[in-house]
Amino acid sequence: MPALILPLIDAAAHWPQRGALVGLDLGTKTIGVAVSDPDRRLATGVETIQRKAFKVDAARLLAIAGERSAAGFVLGLPINMDASEGPRAQSTRAFARNFSKLTDLAIALWDERLSTAAVERELIGMDMSRARRAEVIDEHAAIFILQGALDRLANLRELRGDR
Repeated sequence: MPALILPLIDAAAHWPQRGALVGLDLGTKTIGVAVSDPDRRLATGVETIQRKAFKVDAARLLAIAGERSAAGFVLGLPINMDASEGPRAQSTRAFARNFSKLTDLAIALWDERLSTAAVERELIGMDMSRARRAEVIDEHAAIFILQGALDRLANLRELRGDR
């Protein structure tokens, strides 16, 4: 059975309480990858995958998830500022549908509006060269996406009184 593809809050109900999450920033040429600690407090960059073919890319993502004993995936969904979904969001949803056939780990979709812009500003603030920014921006965007999702999950736990 394919993995579930759900909004973050709904996907979280299908994940165990502990276990790393893998965050993905899907680009046309690269996939930025980040992973959380098992307690889901901190996102850390793993790598930027140069996209080749879907099966090759998916195999690498599944290998990363296996190495980290991941409990699920958080995939950044590039929604337009007016909350509509354009071609990039549709492409991301298609990737999620195809990827879900290869794993049983629930895939959460997380609104990634402005993530790349925020990361770009941060890297410029660090006085990073344009060439170096190009090398790391997707990985850092994946960190930004995953950390946003982790923070949202932590806020929900706090509201419910979980610790």
